[in-house]
Amino acid sequence: LWSQTYNRYGKPDWSFIFPYYHDNIVFQDTIQRVEGIVEFKEMCNRLTERCEQLHMDILAIVMDSNYVFFQWKMVMMFKKWPSTPLNGCTKLTLGEDNRIIMQEDYFDIWGTIINGIPRLRKSYWKFMHRYFG
Repeated sequence: LWSQTYNRYGKPDWSFIFPYYHDNIVFQDTIQRVEGIVEFKEMCNRLTERCEQLHMDILAIVMDSNYVFFQWKMVMMFKKWPSTPLNGCTKLTLGEDNRIIMQEDYFDIWGTIINGIPRLRKSYWKFMHRYFG
């Protein structure tokens, strides 16, 4: 179901997956925190408006008890910018009714942005390797 949300052609469509989310969903990633299904739907719609296309490949997935972890690669295509690949992972927490009550997305937003800027890309990664391994 998750990979059907994102397709290779056209805008993403979350509408069929929203029923799997709890009304009190908490979504958090590196740049925002959203609480409640209405706010979550609005966030998804903002992303749809910004992207021409959005595609996600699920690379690995594990479920244990009420937790689901998956690793993904997402490619976003914006109107004025080249395609932007983004690698990350997601942790889903299922509530008592088996709907998603918490979603946490983890990704390197700065590395992704800087990879799209040729003059900064090399020096950024050199700095990261030198000071952070």
